[in-house]
Amino acid sequence: MFYFKENIPLAKYTSFKIGGPARYFLVAKTTNDLIKAVGLAQAKKLPFFILGGGSNLLISDQGFNGLVIRAQNSKIKVQNSRIIAEAGVALSKLIKISVDSGLTGLEWAVGIPGTIGGAVKVKASAFGQNISEVVKEIKTFDKIILAVELVLRKGNKKKSQQLIKEYLRKRKDSQPLDSFSAGCIFKNPVNQFAGQLIEQCGLKGKKIGQAMISKKHANFIINLGQAQAEDVIKLIQLIKKSVKEKFNLVLEEEIVIL
Repeated sequence: MFYFKENIPLAKYTSFKIGGPARYFLVAKTTNDLIKAVGLAQAKKLPFFILGGGSNLLISDQGFNGLVIRAQNSKIKVQNSRIIAEAGVALSKLIKISVDSGLTGLEWAVGIPGTIGGAVKVKASAFGQNISEVVKEIKTFDKIILAVELVLRKGNKKKSQQLIKEYLRKRKDSQPLDSFSAGCIFKNPVNQFAGQLIEQCGLKGKKIGQAMISKKHANFIINLGQAQAEDVIKLIQLIKKSVKEKFNLVLEEEIVIL
C-alpha cells in the first residue's frame, strides 16, 4: 500500500533549487515500487512525473498538480564488461563502480549530476561522447526507464582516475559548478556552441530577478539564491529572441520544463 505525501516543495529536490509543490509525492525505492506507482497514477488518471536526480530540470513556481514519483531504485550488477543499473542509480556512483571494476568508457560523464535513467532519457553527452554509445539495452515499463545495461571496455584504474581528474579540471575551469543551475540550458546547434552564440549577443551576466546568465559559461543560468522559475523563463525567452535576431537561429532547450 502506498502512502503519498501531499504538497511537498520540490525546489530541494532539484539542482536549480527552484520549484513549487507537488500535489502528491512518492519515493519509489525499488523497481517494483516504481511500476506500481505509475500503474496507480494511470488508474486514477493522475498526471505523473518521474523525478531522478533533479538536474536538467526547471519546475514551475506553481509546482505540479499531479504525482511526482522520485525514482530511487538503485541496484547495480557488474558482469565482466557489462553493468546493469536500475534507473535511480546516481551517475557519480556508477562511474566510481565502473572504474573500481577496471572498466573504462564512462569517465567523460564525471561531474554530470543526476541518475543513469535521467542521463539516458536526455541522451547526456560531454567532451564529444554520448551515453548512447555505451548503452546496450534499456528496460522500460510503459516508456518509463526502469534499468539500463551498459557495455564498457576493460581499462586501467589509474588511467581512468587520471582521466576523471582531467575532465573535472576542464569542467571547473569552464562551468559555474559552485552555483545552483540545471546545467546547459540549450542544445548546441549543429557545428556551433550555444554558449558562444549567447556570449556574442552580449548577454553574459544579464540578470532578471535572482536568475543570472553565468559570467563563466553563457549556456548556464544560475540561481543567485531566491530565483523564481519565472525569472529563468524570462531569461530563456530573452536569449532565444537575441540569438534569433543576431544569427537567425532558433535555440532549442535542453532542460525539461515542468
